[in-house]
This record gives sequence, C-alpha cells and structure tokens, in this order.
Amino acid sequence: MMMKHRNKIAVMLLAGLSLVFASCEDDRNSNPTLQNPTKFVLNTPAYAEGAVYDLENSSSVELTCSQPDYGFTAATVYSVQVSLDNDFTTEGKFATLATTYTTAKMAIDAAEIAVAQTTLALEKGITEDRFPLTSKLYVRLKAALTNGKGEIFSNVATLRTRTKFALSPIVLPKTMNIVGSTIGNWKWEDCMEMVPTWAKNGTFWRILYFEKDAEMKFNIEKGWDGQEFGGSATLEDHANAGLSNAGGNLKVAQAGWYLVVVKTAVEGRNLKYTVAFEKPKVYLIGGVAHEGKWEILDENLFTVPADAKGDFVSPPFSQTAEVRMCVKIADEDWWHSEFIVFADGKIAYRGSGDDQERYAQPAGKRAYLNFMTGKGRYE
Repeated sequence: MMMKHRNKIAVMLLAGLSLVFASCEDDRNSNPTLQNPTKFVLNTPAYAEGAVYDLENSSSVELTCSQPDYGFTAATVYSVQVSLDNDFTTEGKFATLATTYTTAKMAIDAAEIAVAQTTLALEKGITEDRFPLTSKLYVRLKAALTNGKGEIFSNVATLRTRTKFALSPIVLPKTMNIVGSTIGNWKWEDCMEMVPTWAKNGTFWRILYFEKDAEMKFNIEKGWDGQEFGGSATLEDHANAGLSNAGGNLKVAQAGWYLVVVKTAVEGRNLKYTVAFEKPKVYLIGGVAHEGKWEILDENLFTVPADAKGDFVSPPFSQTAEVRMCVKIADEDWWHSEFIVFADGKIAYRGSGDDQERYAQPAGKRAYLNFMTGKGRYE
C-alpha cells in the first residue's frame, strides 16, 4: 500500500511540472520579441501622376501604406511629414503634421497640409503675393509603436498641390503681461497686466518700481508658452535704468520708478518688440491743472516718491473740476494713456476703452497715487 501511495505522489508531481513548463511556454508565446522592421512602404497616391491636389477645395488627401513588421501584431502610430525640397533632415525644410493616425489608410486633412505647405514656402522666401501656390510636395510617413519604440520611415511620394495662403493674419496683441522679481515672483498667475493705449496699436505701458538688478519677462499670454520675451527685445533706455539682457531676462541695474512702454510691430510673420524705460512723468490735465489747460505742462507734474511704498503727489488742484491724469506716450495723444481714481480708491486706467466716469474735486486738494498697490486718493 505504501508503494502505491508513493507512485501516486510521483505521478502528481510530474503532472504539476508539466503544467509549469507548459505555462512558461505559453508565456513566451504571448510575449513575443520585438523585431525592428526593415521595410515600410508608402503607396503611390491615386492622383500622384500629373494631377494637382487642390487643397483649397478638398477636404482630405488619402494615403495608404504597408504595416511595418514588428514580429507580431502591434498598435502602430503613423505621422505625416512633408517637404518642398525633399529634405527631411534639415530644420525648416520639412514639417511634421500634428494629427497622427492608427490605421494604414489615412485621410489627411487638406487644411493641415495647406498650412504646412504655406509655412515651408515662407521659409524658402516665397512671399504672400505669389499665392495661390502650386508646387511639388514630397511626403513620407513615420511609424512607431505607441511607446515610441520601433521607429521607421517610409519611402517618399511626390504630389503636386495647390494652396491659397493658409496662415491666419498676424495681428497686434491686445494684452501684455509682466512677470519677475519686480512683482515678487515668476508665477504667471500673479503677473501684472500692462495697460494698452487707446490707439489699440500694440503699445502698452505701466509705471513700476524696480529694485536694483530686478529681472523680468513679458508675454501676451499669462504663461510659459515659448512666446515670452525680455532682454531679447529692442531696448531703449531713456531714464538711465541700466537695461541689459540677462540670459533672456530683461535686467534693470538701477533701482527706481520707471514708465515702462512696450511697443509691438509686425515684421513678416513675426512680432517684434521694443521695450523702453522712460522717466515716470505723471501729469494733471484739464480743469484741475495749471490754469485749467489741456496741455502737457511741467507745472502739472507729480512728485516722484523715493521707494515703492511712497505716493506720487500732484500739485494742488487749480480749481474745483473733474480730475483727469495721464502719462505721455510718444506719438500718441495724452488721453490715450489717461486714468482716474475711482470712488473705491482704485486707480482706473482708460486703456482702450471709452471715456471714463468723472469725479469732481475741490480746488486745493491733491491726488496721491501708488502704482504698485494700484490705490489712490484725493486729499
């Protein structure tokens, strides 16, 4: 009886080992080894010979390809690259379209191709007046697994495509923001908005106090999107601030109050910026000003405080009248950069808006303004 029991145990152990080996074999079969594909074919598009793809009047261009052989069925991501010069190695000579595909049959958005063709044409020095543009467009595909491994490029196919100028017009910005040590940190959520002039011409201003060696950057958007600028702008130092480019930041060597003016110009497809530091001249104007004149006069200048905590102080109001104040931006009327103090004590900038609500004050009072806190008062 004992021998039979031992034999039964041995048979059970052998059966268990067989299951283990079979399971290991199954695991190897379910986890095949990745092989790098050596061939990846972009098929010749249907109308590649002689015909012109009119991107303006088409919704898509169909491309098909073979699937790269990774040694097993794998989820593959396809990207489309285009070039006007059949150069897929030199920066600026080719473009990779943003949309990707997961099947070997792809309907490529014609508008996306048109934007890429237009951008590449501009890089070649082709100007907007030469559009609609008909040219050869070289196309290839990039394939890779979803984890980025197994990257391979297809052969190149040649199309003839026609496109109108497909890029949106470059427009002057409506907003400008400043971030950096002058506001205490480099967080865009805490940035300070600059004030647009009424002319809506891409000019912005702000009176600010800078500590010694303060650094800053500017941007249309409130974020790090690659469009921010600082010392790379054209710098105009009209107030002996000691401006310099500090690793891309705009650096101010001399502490003090300054009128900061940012001007924007469109050059080709780019926005070019000029940052000027001016003396912080603030003026009364109109009824409360010297002799009630509507002119920029030295008699109407505010005194400038010694530090960031101090107030700009106006001369006494010449008569009881509505209070109006301004800074003067070169080549613009004074009212393009005017402001008042609201009843709640906030400095309210006209910016690009309409005429502001008015507040009359008695003769003899003065205006007190702190441009860092944004508060003011009449006393």
